[in-house]
Amino acid sequence: VICKSFVMKSSFRRVWKLNEDLGVEITPATATPEQYRLFITYQESRHGDGDMANMDYGDYRSLVEETPIDSFLTEFRNRDGVLVAACLSDRMKNGLSAVYSFFDPAMSRKSLGTFMVLYLIEQAKALSLPYVYLGFWIETSRKMSYKSRFQPMEAFTPDGWRPLVVEKKKK
Repeated sequence: VICKSFVMKSSFRRVWKLNEDLGVEITPATATPEQYRLFITYQESRHGDGDMANMDYGDYRSLVEETPIDSFLTEFRNRDGVLVAACLSDRMKNGLSAVYSFFDPAMSRKSLGTFMVLYLIEQAKALSLPYVYLGFWIETSRKMSYKSRFQPMEAFTPDGWRPLVVEKKKK
């Protein structure tokens, strides 16, 4: 996502406003049992058929902590202090990279996945970083389709970084 050119469209502004009540804390990349419980709840709800749904606490801890890159977690909590979403990210010299995010599936009405991407974009802007990397994108993957909503963006191709414009499919 090209941060300086990113403009929050009305649907994004609604998501942002819907989550104004959340507390946000940026923490070191250190796994906690609280995060792991939320991670497993998310996995079982959204990706029960995937390998990550079988991760034990040691696997989760490795995902979060065993990296040579400058990583951090952004935790989002409700007014009662309950963890409702988290995003593992890497700091890079020219941006922030969203490694993995997860949230309470019972709160799908709040569009927490979208909110976490918006938060990273705003954080990158505040740090004067030009990009937020959303990771791999496969056009035909329903689970990855959300990424193309955050325009303008670029994709790395055999010819280098190129603008990525995804045509909306007609119903």
